[in-house]
Amino acid sequence: MKYMSEYRDPELAKQYLEEIKNTVTQNWKVMEVCGGQTHSLVKNGIIDMLPKEVEMIHGPGCPVCVTPLHLIDKAIYLALEKNVILCSFGDMLRVPGADKSLLEAKAEGGDIRILYSPLEAVKIAEDNPDREIVFFAVGFETTAPANALSVIHAHRKGLKNYSILASHVLVPPAIENVMEDPDSHIDGFLAAGHVCTIMGNFEYYPLVEKYKVPIVVTGFEPLDVLQGILMVVRQLESNKAEVENQYARIVREEGNIEAQKIIYDVFEITDRLWRGMEVIPMSGYKVKEKYADFDATIKFDVNIPEAEENQDCIAGEIMKGIKKPFQCPEFGKKCKPTNPLGAPMVSTEGACAAYFHYSGLVEH
Repeated sequence: MKYMSEYRDPELAKQYLEEIKNTVTQNWKVMEVCGGQTHSLVKNGIIDMLPKEVEMIHGPGCPVCVTPLHLIDKAIYLALEKNVILCSFGDMLRVPGADKSLLEAKAEGGDIRILYSPLEAVKIAEDNPDREIVFFAVGFETTAPANALSVIHAHRKGLKNYSILASHVLVPPAIENVMEDPDSHIDGFLAAGHVCTIMGNFEYYPLVEKYKVPIVVTGFEPLDVLQGILMVVRQLESNKAEVENQYARIVREEGNIEAQKIIYDVFEITDRLWRGMEVIPMSGYKVKEKYADFDATIKFDVNIPEAEENQDCIAGEIMKGIKKPFQCPEFGKKCKPTNPLGAPMVSTEGACAAYFHYSGLVEH
């Protein structure tokens, strides 16, 4: 089979595929929430190898993709107009704002730096006491501990020139939002293993109980994804709805308690606007009042209105699983990684980028 040579264990991969084919008797829609799983599905050819009865639906699990336009515009404003040193993970640089991206702002002279850790930004603040340093803190629960820890370190060091522009979103409310959408018809979910490494599995039990859908916490290797799909299909065919943990080698039921303590020391849960979607209640983190001095939103008090999305971009429908990237009229035409209309085409976890690079649907 094509792509099998890239698997860690080709024979086990074949076994999982055969078991899926032998188990499924009707059509099922399974959503992988995480963009990393989407890339694994497309890059490794799993989408094409699954039986036609199992349709994988790509979910909103790309935090870069759902970062609101006005926050990107605010980051650009801080870099260009307030002369801050703006630090960010590399994924954010090419995501389009209302008028330009951070990469374009950097080309215009903005001091914008790509980092691998927010603690590097704290060091930059120490080394540049006469400059304001802002870290663009984007991510799901996975990156929240490190971003929170940077605030704690800056506080302990007495740094007055460090703050974060927080755009943290949470997975369970996103799943609930998908289930409540009348245009979404999802039978089961693969939950993001890295999120559950931090938060554990307990937040998923109420969702399973309320919506009667199986949720399988799943890793990102091809074998992880195949086994996760098999576990979901087995539940669906047996008329079960349970939380299962495929990623047990990493994920514990209670998660990482110490990491959770760090998160809740710095952040509290708030409503959050998801780009291309809407405001999802209690779906994000904001900096607590006790650390308000490290909240760039408060420190700089810049009111950037929410701009309209590009009318040619259907990213919201793609992230809700209503449409696939190739169903966008501009996919691979007006919208490419070199000229993206929306974030899913440039993020390393974006569904559009996965299909553009790996599906064979676009000539490069």
